[in-house]
Amino acid sequence: MDALLLLLVAIALGGLVFLPWMRRRRAVQHGIRGLAVAADPMTGYGFVPLEQLDARLPGPDEALDQALAEVRRTHDWRPAAELLRSTGDDWELRWQRVQTLAGAAAFELAQTPGDPAAQGGPRTGGIWLRTWRAEAPKDAGGAETHAQFLVVQALRDPGSQDFRMILEEARTVCREAALLAPGSPVPYITELAVARGLGDRPADYEELWSTVRKRAPHHMGAHLAALPYWSEKWHGSRKEAEAFAERAASGAPAHSLLPALPLFAVYEHLPEANMVRSLFQSAVVERAIDGAHFALREAPADHPMTPHVRHLLVWFLVHAERYAEAMEQLRLVDGHVGAVPWSYGRSPAAEYAAYRALAIAGWEQLGGTPADFRAQD
Repeated sequence: MDALLLLLVAIALGGLVFLPWMRRRRAVQHGIRGLAVAADPMTGYGFVPLEQLDARLPGPDEALDQALAEVRRTHDWRPAAELLRSTGDDWELRWQRVQTLAGAAAFELAQTPGDPAAQGGPRTGGIWLRTWRAEAPKDAGGAETHAQFLVVQALRDPGSQDFRMILEEARTVCREAALLAPGSPVPYITELAVARGLGDRPADYEELWSTVRKRAPHHMGAHLAALPYWSEKWHGSRKEAEAFAERAASGAPAHSLLPALPLFAVYEHLPEANMVRSLFQSAVVERAIDGAHFALREAPADHPMTPHVRHLLVWFLVHAERYAEAMEQLRLVDGHVGAVPWSYGRSPAAEYAAYRALAIAGWEQLGGTPADFRAQD
C-alpha cells in the first residue's frame, strides 16, 4: 500500500477535523485480542484484506482518487482545482476534499523537503500547491487548500517555536479564502482549528462559530471541527462539550446526521483506562449509540459524513458486545478506514482490522456464520 494512504487518514475528513483528539490510544489491546481470536476474518465474509484497506478516506470518492493520482503523476495543480470547482456548493463534500488535498501536499513536503535528488518528484514536495497559489491567486479552492495545509503543518508539531507563527499565517489565508468565496463556510471551518490552536477567548470563538453557522447551520463536519474547543482537553469541559453536542442533535432538521454528534462527544471524554463492558452499556453510551443509529436511518445514504459515523459506531458496538450490529456497520463501511477512531493508531488499517476481527469472533460465538452474514445482502 502506498505510504500516502497511511498519512492521509489523519488528514482527510476523518483526519484534521479530529486532530486535537489524536493523543488518544485506546484500541491497541483490544485489537491484539481481536486478531488472536479471529485469525482469518476474510474467510467467507467477503471483507477487504488488510493490505488492501484504503486509509485515505472514510469512504469511496472516485473523483478525488482520480484527481490525486493525476496531481501526483504530473505535479500539476489543475486537476485539484477542477475537482473543487466541480464540487460546487456541496459544503460537506468540499470540506472533505479540501482536507485531503491539503494532506497530500503536506505528505509530499514531508517526504521531499527540498531534495533535488528525489527520484521522479519535484524539487520540493507539494510544489503543485505553491504553484497553484502563484499561478491562480484568485482561485478560492487554492486558497482554501493552502489554509488547510498550513493548519496541518502547525498541528504536526504543536510544541514547535513556529507553531503560533504558522497558525497566524493560516488565519490570514483563511480570511483571504473567505473573500474569494463569500458564501463558502470552508475557510471559517478551517479557522476553527486555527482559533483552537491559538487559544482564542470563548467570546471570540463563539463569534467565529456563529459565522460558520450562518453559512452552513447543519454542517456535520463543521460541528465536529468545533466540538474539541469545548472539550476538557482544550478550552472547555465535558459538560460544555456534551451540551454543545446535545443542542446540535436536538435542533437538527430532518435527514441530518447531527443526532450522531453526541456519540463523538462521549468518545472524546471516555476514561483512558478501565473501559469495562458496563461502561459501554450505560445509559449515556446507549443513548448516544441510539442517536447515531437514528441519524444513519434518516440521513441520505450518500452523505459524505455517513462513513465517519459508521466507523465510530463499529468501535462502540464492539466494546458493547453488540456484535450483530457491528457486523452490519462493517458490511456498509468495509474497505476504507480513514476515520476516527482508527486514525489515532500508528496503523489505521491494522486498528480497523483488529476490531473487525473482534466483531467476527463475537458474531460467531453467538452462532452467526458466514452464510448467515451473506444472506443479509
